[in-house]
Formats: sequence, C-alpha cells, structure tokens
Amino acid sequence: MADSVSAGSTLVLGDSVIADDLITLRDCLRWATSEFHLAGLTYSHGTDSAWDEAVALVLGALHLPWDVDPGVQDARLLPMERQRIVTLVRARISDRQPLPYLLGEAFFAGLAFNVDARVLIPRSPIAELIEDGFRAWFPEEPPARVLDLCTGSGCIGIATAHYLQTAEVDLSDISEDALAVARANINRHDVGRRVRAVASDVFSGLEGQRYDLIVSNPPYVDARDLATMPAEFRHEPSLALGAGKDGLDIVRRILREARSHLNDHGVLIVEVGNSDHHLEAAFPEVPFMWLEFERGGQGIFALTAEELDAHAASFS
Repeated sequence: MADSVSAGSTLVLGDSVIADDLITLRDCLRWATSEFHLAGLTYSHGTDSAWDEAVALVLGALHLPWDVDPGVQDARLLPMERQRIVTLVRARISDRQPLPYLLGEAFFAGLAFNVDARVLIPRSPIAELIEDGFRAWFPEEPPARVLDLCTGSGCIGIATAHYLQTAEVDLSDISEDALAVARANINRHDVGRRVRAVASDVFSGLEGQRYDLIVSNPPYVDARDLATMPAEFRHEPSLALGAGKDGLDIVRRILREARSHLNDHGVLIVEVGNSDHHLEAAFPEVPFMWLEFERGGQGIFALTAEELDAHAASFS
C-alpha cells in the first residue's frame, strides 16, 4: 500500500478543508484527476487513465449514470456530496483500493454487479462473446444450458442469462463467500428462475450435469506475476488469482474433466490471460483456438467437445 501522500498533493490537508474548496462537479473531476496523476495509480479495474478513474469515482459517488448530460459538470454539489468524493479519493490513493470495491459496484457487459473483496472485479473480455450471444459457435440455436465455472460475482453467467433469454445457467465456485455475492447478483437481476449458484470444486459438485457451453475465468496467475502484481490487485482474493507456478493448476483440471460435463455439440471457453504461453508449452499438440476481441484482451481459448475428445490423452 502507499506509504505516504505524494509530494505536492493536497491530501496533506484535512478532508473538510479540501471539500470546502470543491464547489462544482467539474472542480471534483479536475482535483481527483490531478491527485491520481500524482499518486501514480494502476488502472486495471474498468478504467485506463487518471481522468477516466476520476469520472468513474465522481459519477459513482453521486449515483449518476455514465452517459449523464455533460452540462451537469457545472452543477454545485452539496457539502456531504463533496465530502464523500474526497473520502473516496483518499481511500483510493492511500490504500490503493480498487474503485469498484469502494463503490460496491462494477459494470460488465453493460450491466451493473455488486462486488466487494470477496470476489474478483469483473473485467474479462468474455463480455464481448456474451453480448454477441456466442454466435460463432451457436449461429442458429443459442445454448440451452450454460455453466459459468469459477463464477466469482456471477457476472459471466448472469450476463449470459440476460442476453440469452432462454438459457438455463449454473454458477459454480469453491468459495462460499463468492457464491453469496453471486446470489445477491442473481436477485439484483431477477434471473433466479433460470440461474442457480452451486458450490463446487471445479466439477466435483456438478455430478451428472451436462452443458452446451462451459465458460470459465478461473484462477490463472502464475507465481511470478502474482508476486509482482501492483498493490491494487492485492485487495482481490488470492484464491481467485493464483494457480501454481505456471498458473495452470485449475486449467489442467478443467481440460481433464470438462468433456464429461459437455454435450456432444458443446464448447468450452476458458480465460488464461498471460499464462497462455505456459498452456501452449504444456500442450504443444493441442490446437487451441485463441480468440480476438474488438475492445482488447488476450489469453482466451475455445475447444469443442470433438477437440476435447481428440486430445483426451494429452489432458489425462
């Protein structure tokens, strides 16, 4: 975490002193951006610059939508509103807490989800596949049954249920804390008739269940990356990040066991991030299909049930 306030920062002053001089929303945006620049924050949880982070924080603190009329920037803020913004900026800088944890909310595939330190902050490029209805693999009929494996907040599975109105979706995770968040998000999006949360260590709690589509963003960070992660990531649950020396401890289990839970026409989609090179080195004979994304992102592969059958010996 940060040891001290950066030289030149106004955070040497008390919160009330700072808040008294921030009159409009525009004032708060400008001030927060300057402080974030000085602090040298890491932006990897939904924004990619000090300005975008400031916009997300200020609008979130005021419960304003992302597409609010720009004219609102000149609106005068109430003292308690200014105080809340200052408090959030200080916490973001001094503790390096990711902004979605401070706000209790993150956006994924255009939807808002409850998040806290019990779950990873949603940021997977898989959102693009969901928004497109996974049409590359299901061009005519959408998948009837979907599994979001290692679900965390439930964002992948719940968003899938939102975009695929007929799909039944299981959310599974080993963490009861994560499942509590996922269930809250099931209620938030009113999808409880088609979505359920299941406790499962990979596939161990899903005996007899089969799916047309299995999607997973499992722990995949290798030991080296885990040890050198910026402070912001250290607020996220280590159980959901690290997966052994090469980051593939969980992925190997998924590859070995997925076929017995996948229908014959089914597809497995898994995110492995920067551990993609470890995966190719471990299974050089497997033709992983690496997906490309318009909004950026890497390290997500797809394998069909037929391909899993063809390379079953490699995964055993």
